Amino acid sequence: MQYTRLGRSGLSVSRLCLGCMTYGMPERGAHPWTLDEAASRPLIQRAIELGINFFDTANAYSDGTSEEIVGRALRDFARRDEIVVATKVRYANRKAPNVGGLSRKAILFEIDASLQRLGMDYVDLYQVHRADPHTPIEETMEALHDVVKAGKARYIGASSMHAWQFAKAQQVARQHGWTPFVSMQPEWSLLYREEEREMLPLCRDQGVGVIPWSPLARGRLARPWGEHTPRIASDVFGTGLFAHTEAADRGVADALAALSAARGLPRAQLALAWLLRQPGLTAPIIGASRPGHFDDAVAALGVTLSDAEAAALEAPYLPHAVVGFE
Repeated sequence: MQYTRLGRSGLSVSRLCLGCMTYGMPERGAHPWTLDEAASRPLIQRAIELGINFFDTANAYSDGTSEEIVGRALRDFARRDEIVVATKVRYANRKAPNVGGLSRKAILFEIDASLQRLGMDYVDLYQVHRADPHTPIEETMEALHDVVKAGKARYIGASSMHAWQFAKAQQVARQHGWTPFVSMQPEWSLLYREEEREMLPLCRDQGVGVIPWSPLARGRLARPWGEHTPRIASDVFGTGLFAHTEAADRGVADALAALSAARGLPRAQLALAWLLRQPGLTAPIIGASRPGHFDDAVAALGVTLSDAEAAALEAPYLPHAVVGFE
């Protein structure tokens, strides 16, 4: 395993981050494809054996059961001081006043709830899952700062939002002497590169770590084009990300298939290798529902693409509408 720093922070993370939305009770959320605890634990253990020390979950994943499963597994299989545990706040598991969002009330309640589910005294990285248009950014950033000062989180990060929103949050934090974000979690893959216009240059300039989600475009870059899985059939959010881009994406998929045939390497390895060569990238967030997913991800760390190969993968890309900020 390779390791790097998360942006300009002193936090050492593996070059692969295990995304834990896959792990959670299927009946407790909107993801029927999630794996229950018995199926999840061997995969989390395998990640640790491979040297992955970076784990990303969220309070909203499977109604909090992802945090519960991941917390128990990490306590059993890892040393707490060696691993980096990240979770998120923003979404609610029910509709009610003051439930969800990024108000001070919500953040201070949700960090305690997440820690209880994880069975931990602190998380290493506490991330806002999306922006909250109904709460002043000053309120959000001060509350996150207080979470850090209370020792309940070591660092804070953010996920998909407009670059101006992220820049404003950072400025507000610095203006008041509060804790700034050390990381950004955008969508980024060969099939979705819109963040290359604004967010990614901003992160590189400011030394913010980049940990992209959906680096294989919900599996579309890991298999022959048009081949579907039970997850694709039931992943409403993921389907919405690519619902209107089939024609544009086909050219990228064909280029990836051609390179796969030429190099004799799986599509997933090449798609991850392309992402890992990008400047400013810290670690892609990979999903793993079976051991073979780890094999491709770890192997990608040793795959080097030539400039010509990378250019061939990039050339068919067509601009997309910006999605995923909701």
